[in-house]
Amino acid sequence: MKIAIIDYGAGNVQSVLFAIERLGYSAVVTADKEEIITADYVIFPGVGEASFAMRKLESLGLVSVIKNLKQPVLGICLGMQLLCAFSEEGDTAGIGIFDLKVQKFSEDLKVPQVGWNTITDLKNELFEGIAANAFMYLVHSYYVPMNAHAISTTSYGVDYATAIQKDNFYGVQFHPEKSGAVGSQIIKAFLNIKTTNA
Repeated sequence: MKIAIIDYGAGNVQSVLFAIERLGYSAVVTADKEEIITADYVIFPGVGEASFAMRKLESLGLVSVIKNLKQPVLGICLGMQLLCAFSEEGDTAGIGIFDLKVQKFSEDLKVPQVGWNTITDLKNELFEGIAANAFMYLVHSYYVPMNAHAISTTSYGVDYATAIQKDNFYGVQFHPEKSGAVGSQIIKAFLNIKTTNA
């Protein structure tokens, strides 16, 4: 099994790599198009500011590569948001896998949301065996509103989608690599999804 973690200078790649290695798998951290295209599973992490991250992806020629991937792809945190069509952060056009607009939390809330919060309304094989109201670790100021692609929900001033799925693309707003045993279980479930590249 070949796992590629996309490294574009805006991701928490080391903690994701360590989480995968703790499960007994190995992964390559790379910005190489061929390595990404030929992987069985692709993980697209992200931390930082949306417009900066998109510029980095564009400069590396990775936007069209990601858009055309056919194997399972997991966007984490900013990676999930960049899979959407638009983000209010920096008025940024995203990759556009999901026709969704990423919005900023209300000024009435403490932002960023930092720490543990629960996930509910769990759907999809990604959450098989995960109990409703499991706690996951989050750090973010922007969110994906509830939508038809939502496969988990979290409440922080408003109910929003903490995970989304469309075809072979999955996104999680929380950090599974920092969410203990439950997070590890979600990563393992992702790596058990049937892949077209195998």
